[in-house]
Amino acid sequence: MSHQRAAGEATTVLENARIVTPEAVVEGALRIEGDRIVGVGDVGRSADETVDARGRLVCPGLIDLHGDDIESHLHPRSGARVDTHMALASADRANVAAGITTKFHAISFEVDPDENRSPELGAEIADAVECADDLMADHRIHARCEVTQARCVDAVEEVVAAGDADLVSVMSHVPGKGQFRDQEAFLEYYRNSQNHTVEEAHRLIEERGDLDLSTIRERVNRVVETAHAHGVPTASHDDEEVTEVERLSDVGVDISEYPITLETAARAHDLGMTVTMGAPNLVRGGSQWGNLRTADAIDAGVVDALVADYHPTSLLAAPFVDTGEPLPERVARVTKRPADAVGLTERGRIVEGCRADLVVIDEEPTPTVTRAFVAGEPIYRAEGSP
Repeated sequence: MSHQRAAGEATTVLENARIVTPEAVVEGALRIEGDRIVGVGDVGRSADETVDARGRLVCPGLIDLHGDDIESHLHPRSGARVDTHMALASADRANVAAGITTKFHAISFEVDPDENRSPELGAEIADAVECADDLMADHRIHARCEVTQARCVDAVEEVVAAGDADLVSVMSHVPGKGQFRDQEAFLEYYRNSQNHTVEEAHRLIEERGDLDLSTIRERVNRVVETAHAHGVPTASHDDEEVTEVERLSDVGVDISEYPITLETAARAHDLGMTVTMGAPNLVRGGSQWGNLRTADAIDAGVVDALVADYHPTSLLAAPFVDTGEPLPERVARVTKRPADAVGLTERGRIVEGCRADLVVIDEEPTPTVTRAFVAGEPIYRAEGSP
């Protein structure tokens, strides 16, 4: 793709870099004109600004399809709520520092006051993201719909219809399903929670456990149909059974998030769904729930993309975990593949003509972002970096 430089467009050259393209690591320079990448390798010509990358890696900006870390910025301590825009600004800077330039905030549309979750708060955050014009990264909403609660289904449909959601996922936190594969695991989670009681767990078991499966499926269908009618991709959450993944694929679900078993992940992958797993699971070495290890799923060749989940820094660290694969393959899981999964085909790759969302990374002693660009604009520079 050719790119004609418009009058007044700023040009930047990142030189002496190791540039991670989709195919290889290229040593040389990268040229940005306006909001586009226009040269990789030997770029020549002068520029308005030249940055000496000094052998650092230049990667596409990371794309996080599922990060719920905004919750910790909204409620830095249980019962301590801060202003929504303040929380969003704080999350913005934390994510950019972790190399994330496109952020899908995974907002739970779920009635759970003790976890500071409600459909009303979800709608408030979605509106704040839509209205914000002073953030560094590109922020979007991933609306997570708890289909066991009719009120939440209605709320997600409203957010989608208003054009405020860029990804929708369906989840049913029913005891005995998904991450809580038996009632005892569900009770244990509540027993160890600082915000819940075992009495609440028994109430939820009674409320959600009595919900008919046909009702859950009808609500899943409603949410998926609404999302697709508005051009919004869809995901399923904590898939456990192969037959359920097959049904979700049949109704048009695009992404399988955090499959519980290797068999389920493999089936979703075979069906052409994008399989996403948690980067913290890979970096820590396992699931905190004792479910499928990300490393095992990667070894089996069934993981397409990684997500930050609750820890943005893990998404930056994940490509540097040795999986026996070339670096471009590992980087693609946090850039190109998540971008493709939601139709952002001009992001997540260092290719001439693509959008210049880029991060400069110092690998030692731990991966650290020293500079970041969003649509060609220099938005972040760590103190002391060249």
